Amino acid sequence: MAKVFPDGWRELEATGAAGRELQTLGRLAAGLDDRYAIYHGVHWTRIERNDYTVVGEIDFAIVGPTGKLLLIEQKTGILTETTAGLVKKHVHKDEEVAIRIARTAEALRERLRKACDGEQTQIDSLLYCPDYTVREPGTAGIDPARIVDATRKDQLLSIVRSILPQSGEALPAKPKIHRFLSDILELVPEAHAIVGEAGALSTRLSGGLAHWARRIEFEPFRLRVIGTAGSGKTQLAMAVFRDAISAGRRPLYVCYNRPLADHITRIAPAGGEVTTYHQFGDRISRARGEAPDFTQPGAFARLETVLDACMPNPHERFDELIVDEGQDFNDGWAANLLRWLAPGGRAWWLEDPMQNLYGRAPVSLPGWVTVRSEINYRTPKDILESLNRLLGLSNAMVAGSPLSGSPIDLVTYTDENDLVAKTISAVTRCIGSGFKRSHVALVTYRGRERSKLAAHDKLGPYPLRAPTGQYDLFGNALYTEGDLLIDSVLRFKGRASPCVVFTEIDFETLDDAAVRRLFVGATRATMKLTLVVSERAGRVLADRLENGSSSGA
Repeated sequence: MAKVFPDGWRELEATGAAGRELQTLGRLAAGLDDRYAIYHGVHWTRIERNDYTVVGEIDFAIVGPTGKLLLIEQKTGILTETTAGLVKKHVHKDEEVAIRIARTAEALRERLRKACDGEQTQIDSLLYCPDYTVREPGTAGIDPARIVDATRKDQLLSIVRSILPQSGEALPAKPKIHRFLSDILELVPEAHAIVGEAGALSTRLSGGLAHWARRIEFEPFRLRVIGTAGSGKTQLAMAVFRDAISAGRRPLYVCYNRPLADHITRIAPAGGEVTTYHQFGDRISRARGEAPDFTQPGAFARLETVLDACMPNPHERFDELIVDEGQDFNDGWAANLLRWLAPGGRAWWLEDPMQNLYGRAPVSLPGWVTVRSEINYRTPKDILESLNRLLGLSNAMVAGSPLSGSPIDLVTYTDENDLVAKTISAVTRCIGSGFKRSHVALVTYRGRERSKLAAHDKLGPYPLRAPTGQYDLFGNALYTEGDLLIDSVLRFKGRASPCVVFTEIDFETLDDAAVRRLFVGATRATMKLTLVVSERAGRVLADRLENGSSSGA
């Protein structure tokens, strides 16, 4: 099977043209061997001398065994043949397919030439239109040999192999080509966030933290990144992780939250280690012949003691240390992890003080360089504006998302029975707005131990997909059999969903702890946000929202 970047595409659910592209991706991945690498959803920008921005998008970029690159543009549905060539009709304008392919290929070729320092590259292009038969290939504006239409769609794989030879001398620039294509991807796909226009966020993210923070140079390299929710911290972490492996260095990624570590483990390339702080302690403890007993109280504290006393051998150390969710760590943990960094190694500390849900003091990192980003690329602009008003943030988040999702829905409940009913109603309204069940995340304000919803395996017509707290032999989290994800705000931190129903929200006063918990849960939404709150909490929030809210009464 071919290597596919970014990973996680099997979990995506899409309809229309996006769904057809995922079908094609599955066919390409299964039909090509691991000497081929497929990059999908590739976006890039180029600034010309006259400050005109060229934005290009290609559906698939395939790097063959020799390093030759093939760009595949997929056009589903009906095309129109004109004297100017093939045209794809859209609601607002007609798109000349040949010109589009030529422009995007040229834009990529120019940037690739710079990225490869002038070394030779070979780029070819292909149009794949599986639903349409081109009647006059000679006037399509594209080399007929590079058109795979409905009459030749069964030959797609063989045509790709013929363009990208399986043998031959590899281009010296091949590693740089892979590096370049990886750099311009959204490196951590939020599996259910690719709904409608939400995919446009990848262009913004690739130009944010993951782009410029990696271009800072100083010695020794100790960089603290303080970024708001949705600013691209985890994308940066994965870019750094990949950079280290590409350069032959050994990276260690450490976070606090087990679900986030599980997610990163699934998408991170081989060659480094991904772990939580306590998992790391567990691994070290077992390597020294001391298997932890998690049935006994204080097991996690004993893991911390193991790391407090551990002095790694030189061969055990890492060349790159990446700490994500740094706001959840303490000074002692930071010192312990830094001991695992090899001489001359690089350290990255990524944090968001607003996501500090455990009330821990900021870690002291004297002598570190600090960069800050208040730009949130994840949350739609109108939701972000409401959150800034709602939470009264001293440092307001700046909207980087090109989307306008919808106003925040504010729904109130009176008691436990009403909580269940209003939560079901909120989910139903989201689905009625066009979201699938897989697009909706039910996030509880309370921890699972105190949640009134945790005892339910079904809410109305919706079977719940809830974490069991158990893991399979491969370390993957096990969930109950359901199609509507439910999780606590503490566990869902670090993840996102197109539609978030943030429920069971209850507080008497909007103090600092409540603001932080609301901030974390609300900023998980990439398109739609509903808050299901108690009557007393609702009165506080309604006063702040002023307008744009809806009543659940």
